[in-house]
Amino acid sequence: MSEPKLSPAAVALLKERGLGPLADRMGIELIELSAERAVATMPVLGNTQPLGVLHGGAHVVLGESLGSFAANVWAHPEKVAMGIEVSASHTRACSEGIVTGVCTAISLGKNLTVHEIVVSDSDGKRLSTVRITNYLKTKD
Repeated sequence: MSEPKLSPAAVALLKERGLGPLADRMGIELIELSAERAVATMPVLGNTQPLGVLHGGAHVVLGESLGSFAANVWAHPEKVAMGIEVSASHTRACSEGIVTGVCTAISLGKNLTVHEIVVSDSDGKRLSTVRITNYLKTKD
């Protein structure tokens, strides 16, 4: 895999915090990260529910991770982003391969950010849509 495309704030944050242990366990691989857009992949294998399809919670982990990463890039360096709402609509099942999450900023405000994340299969078919709102808190 090639080096991720990162904004300067993203480089600083990843050096300081990394992606986190949950993202590592889920196999999330970052491709692009800025406040406006974030892209990552995640394997289906190891992230399935008992019927053998990608777990709905795995969709949410990928989406919430991307939205939170992007919001923290926006907040950096004066603030930190903390998720206050996440929702997901699953529209298609996937039982193999790699899924891709593409996160797009809907609103980048002074106190809140809102991002939409589209999770798609390797054929580009939409599997789910995740939306996250983050509160931007001044660092203590």
